[in-house]
Amino acid sequence: MEEVSVVTFQPQFAKAFADLNYEWIAKFYQIEKHDHEQLDAPQETIIESGGQIFFTLVGDEVAGTVAMIRMEDNSFELAKMAVVPKFQGRKLGDLLMRACIEFAEEMKASSIILESNTKQAAAISLYRKHGFVETPLDPNSHFSRANIRMELAIAPSNR
Repeated sequence: MEEVSVVTFQPQFAKAFADLNYEWIAKFYQIEKHDHEQLDAPQETIIESGGQIFFTLVGDEVAGTVAMIRMEDNSFELAKMAVVPKFQGRKLGDLLMRACIEFAEEMKASSIILESNTKQAAAISLYRKHGFVETPLDPNSHFSRANIRMELAIAPSNR
């Protein structure tokens, strides 16, 4: 069995971050302006503003990714989660979720929010498994495809 690891953003992973996400978004939805902004310049739009991008590697191959985008109110948005189809079903989403939650705790965030679409049943199930609960939709969402919004409160004892 090949070694599985979780690593943080390095410039050499930027193309994999974009490619993985463009592939799944195009498969189910229309690629929107905000997708291009984040995927074409992850260093500038996510990392430099205090966020992080995590990758699961199987051996030395990028198998999955997720972004934590710093929000203005001491919270993070979990976004752009994708796993390479041949690696799906190997619990890589759980590894990515744990990395995001640990990062939010280390950053003393109050919560993690996310927007998704109920067509993504496996993803919604993963979010619920990790404690996310449904909250009202954001009327100012950047994404027309978003029809569910979820939030995970980070326990004050961890802040």
